[in-house]
Amino acid sequence: MSAIDARPTRKKKSFLRRAYEQRQLFVLTVPFLLLVFVFNYMPIWGWLMAFQNYNPARGIWNSRWIGLDNFTEAFADRNFHNAIANTLSISALRIVLGFATAILLALLLNEVRSIIFKRVVQTISYLPYFISWVVASSIVYMTLSPSGIVNTLLVNLGFVEKGIQFMGEPKYFYGIVGISHVWKNVGWNAIIYLAAMTGIDQELYEAAAVDGAGRLRRIWAITLPSILPTIKILLVLAIGTLMSASFEHIYLLSNPSNISASRTIEVYVYVYAMRGGRFSYGTAIGIFNSAVSISLIMISNWVSKRIDGYGIF
Repeated sequence: MSAIDARPTRKKKSFLRRAYEQRQLFVLTVPFLLLVFVFNYMPIWGWLMAFQNYNPARGIWNSRWIGLDNFTEAFADRNFHNAIANTLSISALRIVLGFATAILLALLLNEVRSIIFKRVVQTISYLPYFISWVVASSIVYMTLSPSGIVNTLLVNLGFVEKGIQFMGEPKYFYGIVGISHVWKNVGWNAIIYLAAMTGIDQELYEAAAVDGAGRLRRIWAITLPSILPTIKILLVLAIGTLMSASFEHIYLLSNPSNISASRTIEVYVYVYAMRGGRFSYGTAIGIFNSAVSISLIMISNWVSKRIDGYGIF
């Protein structure tokens, strides 16, 4: 009998046995499971409103059933088509810019040797994350106003004769949203990648340096492949948010002049459904939004598994 065959085989523990051994961990998760159940699963029964002409005075069980009329009305509305297009465009722009800038900032900070300089840059870059979008949107409005610093610089440098109405032109809205999103979130998002980089074995860099690899080569051959699993997980989760473009951010920057570009699904639901008391109509759009988001996560996870055999679930 070989040495390998002579080794004792470990008996696989049953689920109940493992659960008993980890009972303290299960007890600790109970409060969080209750929170998820109460605030995420119990409200799902309210989806019944999507198939009714809901009347708050009568309640869900006594409101008139109308089948798929709310869905039919939504898909026949050109404003809803415009909202879907804007949502997908803004979300895709936010994902691309958010990932690219956060990874780039993390790579640059990882190469900085001065600890003091690195900490100063990190602090400055992630401070805007703690500012509410109400304050951040006010800053954006003041910065881009006809008398703001951006227009002042453009006029003084001779690029334009008079201030540009940035917030009143739909063609500028996507860019404003993308830049303001990066400004507010890039520092915080970079922390995740910096944390992943701390787990890289430093001997890999030392061996690469001995072989003559420069900084750029070490970043390309060691750093990026090492944080690729983190990037993949965050990307799959981000794809699931394509149908959500951050209501607070968009709504505070929107106005009647740029509504053709700022009308996202959340803004559409708020303006056309919630403010008018059309709760059934808003619920129907919410169901559509959730179904598409779940489908996007499943598809992106399937693609991830097809590429390298691993997904997030």
